[in-house]
Amino acid sequence: MLKNEFDSLLPTRSYSRRDFVQTAVGSGFAAAVLPVGAQTIQTDTAGLVAGPVTISVGGFGMPAYRAAPVGASAPPVVLVISEIFGVHEHIADIARRFAKLGYLAIAPDLFVRQGDAKAVTDMARLMSEIVAKVPDAQVMGDLDATVAWAKAQGGDVTRLGITGFCWGGRITWLYSAHNPSIQAGVAWYGRLVGVPSDLQPKHPVDVAAHLQAPVLGLYGGADTGIPQPSIDQMKSALSAGSAAAKRSQFVVYPDAPHAFHADYRPSYRKPVAEDGWQRCLDWFRANGVV
Repeated sequence: MLKNEFDSLLPTRSYSRRDFVQTAVGSGFAAAVLPVGAQTIQTDTAGLVAGPVTISVGGFGMPAYRAAPVGASAPPVVLVISEIFGVHEHIADIARRFAKLGYLAIAPDLFVRQGDAKAVTDMARLMSEIVAKVPDAQVMGDLDATVAWAKAQGGDVTRLGITGFCWGGRITWLYSAHNPSIQAGVAWYGRLVGVPSDLQPKHPVDVAAHLQAPVLGLYGGADTGIPQPSIDQMKSALSAGSAAAKRSQFVVYPDAPHAFHADYRPSYRKPVAEDGWQRCLDWFRANGVV
């Protein structure tokens, strides 16, 4: 049984189309994405322990959203990495979807030191004042602490997976090269190439050859921000890399835009999103995260 599993058990909730951002991690939708669409998926908490937790990172209390089956014994662990909007209701819902399948799913707030990504309404300001200031090294350390927290809570980190969306898709690639405990990753439309900087010294294409675990890349052929040549470049880097790199795969949905899995946004493409979700689950199962 997970430690302290009843201290943050939340009742089943549903959200209207015009939910506003709230202060608690995993509550409400990010201000920059309102109003949310009528097709937004809502997963209840029946049979789950779900809600905010705090993870210690070198004395800093990092907020995170955790969801797991009530009474689970040594469940497999999945790290859920958000888009630029932080750990809002959509990311919490994805964690609950994993928990309904038997996983301990944890979504850490990786922007919190730089600001509250959920509260910013202006996209340009969100990128320049918060997202662009987050160092990759800080993120890797925060995720290491998240894995340690999951282990301390009774999660089985020998069955450890990671998945992320947009910004989190890029982090999925990087962390799959960073942590040898990762068994599998699923990156949803994460950026693959870029110019090195002090905060982002390497990009996925630069670490592709050193992947510790195979990654499934789910991308949209109509994503103007991630052109096909960058995917081809990544494929070439993977083919010359480690055994895990060589096992990595891409699925490119020809007509899908960026953020095709984001059911709360106009970019959502239901058939493609559902296919990608099933492929994500199959990938984890095929690689020992089950």
